[in-house]
Amino acid sequence: MAAPRGSQGRAWAFRDRADDGFLTLVGELPELIRNLIVAEIGAAKAWVGKTAKDAGIGAGWMAVGLIFLFWSVPALLTFIIAGLSSWWPVWLSALVVFGIVLVIAAFFALLGILRFRRLTRRENPAAAAARDVKIVKDVADEF
Repeated sequence: MAAPRGSQGRAWAFRDRADDGFLTLVGELPELIRNLIVAEIGAAKAWVGKTAKDAGIGAGWMAVGLIFLFWSVPALLTFIIAGLSSWWPVWLSALVVFGIVLVIAAFFALLGILRFRRLTRRENPAAAAARDVKIVKDVADEF
């Protein structure tokens, strides 16, 4: 069994179990298993804590990036309007860019609607389980 650090600075000192009897070793199994479970739970808690911290920080950086991306879209659209205004009047350039953005938004909204329609066609697991239970009951009633 491992002992905590001693005065000699060794990390762990292991006891020689060569002379221990079989029943002594079997008797210590519950304590060893308990210690192993406690250590595994502690390691899992530490892992979850570190992972959650990293995920939170990563989500924060992603949010900052999305804010900058959000504000870069109007700048890009203004750049496109300014470029088109060298051939067309400014009002026509803005109208064309607005129309293109509207068509793109409608396209992505249509893709979203089509994806949501898949949800209604998919079978609910709870409904499937209830149907299976009903089938089993019907079969049991026949016998």
